[in-house]
Amino acid sequence: MRQKMKLVHGAGINDADYAVAGKNHRTGKQWMCPYYNKWKGMLRRCYSKKYQEKYPTYEGCSVCEDWLIFSNFKSWMESQNWEGKDLDKDLLFEGNKVYSPDKCVFVSSVLNAFVTDSGRARGKYMIGVIFHKRDKNFQSQCNNPITKSHDYLGFFTSELEAHLKWKKRKLELIGELLQHGYIEDIRIYNSLKTKYS
Repeated sequence: MRQKMKLVHGAGINDADYAVAGKNHRTGKQWMCPYYNKWKGMLRRCYSKKYQEKYPTYEGCSVCEDWLIFSNFKSWMESQNWEGKDLDKDLLFEGNKVYSPDKCVFVSSVLNAFVTDSGRARGKYMIGVIFHKRDKNFQSQCNNPITKSHDYLGFFTSELEAHLKWKKRKLELIGELLQHGYIEDIRIYNSLKTKYS
């Protein structure tokens, strides 16, 4: 009787014809195929309840049927500029919840940090805005992914003014990211310009 195949994170089929993980007998270190590592991480984000309890923004996310088979995902990944980059599902299509070849792109960690909005840590104010109780004004600030510092953009009497200053700085930073080679795909550039305009 044929043994039933165990699904990866209850959804994915590992059809690799080689070992995707193991232990180096010489060094004793664990290793994992980089294609399998990205694929398994994607499945974990979509189908692990434990992971989604920790990162609730992934609730409701899924993987397209084609990519539930490892070899299909691997073939797509081999055609991408992926080394040292993160798999992103919603940079090209804001709000996208499905990992698929037409919606996903590999991005640098610098670019990934640039688009993270830190909603839970931010609190009740608009993104890029902090309220100072003592002075009763709003400060605008923006994380600079290139210098890895905070750009302080000034104080404003309204939350909206402070937020709009943040948006203006984000648009400027898109140009700087392009200039420094962090944006390699014109689709990403156009998507970011639309997002922050």
